[in-house]
Amino acid sequence: MTTSDSSSLRYWEIDSLRGIAVLMMVIFHIVFDLSYFSILPMNVASGFWRNFALLTAILFVSLVGTSLNISYNRSVSQKGQFSYIKYLKRGLGILALGFLITGITYFLIGEGFIIFGVLHCIGVSIIVAPLFFFRPRISLFVGLIALGGGYLVSGIQGSLWLAWIGIHPATFYTLDYFPLLPWFGVVLLGLTAGEYLYPKGLRVFSFGHRPPMISQPVSWLGRHSLMIYLIHQPVILLILAFMFPGSIWFFP
Repeated sequence: MTTSDSSSLRYWEIDSLRGIAVLMMVIFHIVFDLSYFSILPMNVASGFWRNFALLTAILFVSLVGTSLNISYNRSVSQKGQFSYIKYLKRGLGILALGFLITGITYFLIGEGFIIFGVLHCIGVSIIVAPLFFFRPRISLFVGLIALGGGYLVSGIQGSLWLAWIGIHPATFYTLDYFPLLPWFGVVLLGLTAGEYLYPKGLRVFSFGHRPPMISQPVSWLGRHSLMIYLIHQPVILLILAFMFPGSIWFFP
């Protein structure tokens, strides 16, 4: 274990993995927009691009759990305890951004607007995940239950008000959907992995403190993932609107 790691040090491998997920997200959304606006005939609903999007989401969401575990352990090592208020405020802030995106997509695209997307899921997960801090066996068990629950509820039809857990009407359609079943399970599995790979917030494997030169750009993306998430789609749409005039129908 690298006991010399500073309690405030960012682990570049976490930032790099998150940066890779960000790059994958941008690539997929470019392909998705080309398909959605009928610019190019791209199939994003199945096959390679569907699996690419799923892998991107799993990587991104699981790292939320791993990062929460590191944050918790460092708070305990520094102060002897952790403040739930910090996680509550962070979760509510991200959840508010999620609802902002809900409003924007409702007015811009109408049908298919985002009801419970990745930011909604991450926001709620950050609020609930502290219940599982320092309980790796329970977080592993509940995480697996949530994954199985996602499979079970995927075929259940119900009220739109239950979309947050994976139950929805048969005609339900949305551009970004991350119900807590199964995605909170992915967060918990990431939390569990963090407990075993970074116990007490420290690595159990040996890496340098500074990222290799080749990984520094992608590490930077990982450190600014929320900002990039919020601005990347407008940037992509502006570029596509410039390259293919009239293709983006809600742009003049």
